[in-house]
Amino acid sequence: MTIFHGFNTSASALTTQRLRMDVVSSNMANAETTRARMVDGEWQPYRRKMVVTQPNEKSSFGHFLNQAKTSNNSGIGNGVKVSGIVEDRTPFKQVYNPDHPDANEQGYVHLPNVDPLREMVDLMSATRSYEANVTTLNASKNMLLKALEIGR
Repeated sequence: MTIFHGFNTSASALTTQRLRMDVVSSNMANAETTRARMVDGEWQPYRRKMVVTQPNEKSSFGHFLNQAKTSNNSGIGNGVKVSGIVEDRTPFKQVYNPDHPDANEQGYVHLPNVDPLREMVDLMSATRSYEANVTTLNASKNMLLKALEIGR
């Protein structure tokens, strides 16, 4: 474990939360987009995207417990990483609007599967996590500064 281990852990979380906020912003911006991509000659609505995260090292609880028991704690708390961005497979919303240019023969329009309320909750969660990691980063920085002042 190095002196900057806490910084690296917080930095990985900050990067992940920033990406979550970017994906939520993209979802909100495309909440009404009925022509996102062409599939088999037909336009498909925008499909909601989600960020999938995982620990930097895949290990079991027992592995971390054994490392905590020993004096070598180098593998504990190695941060988080994004393993991918996946599309939400929930069905599109159907709204009756026969005047819309993308309406089908029955007058229904397929709208994206983006729920603004869910996106706002995800955005608030990512923002709070980001703020918590900034607080952790600042606390680590202040502790290191105080440790340097001891030597004066």
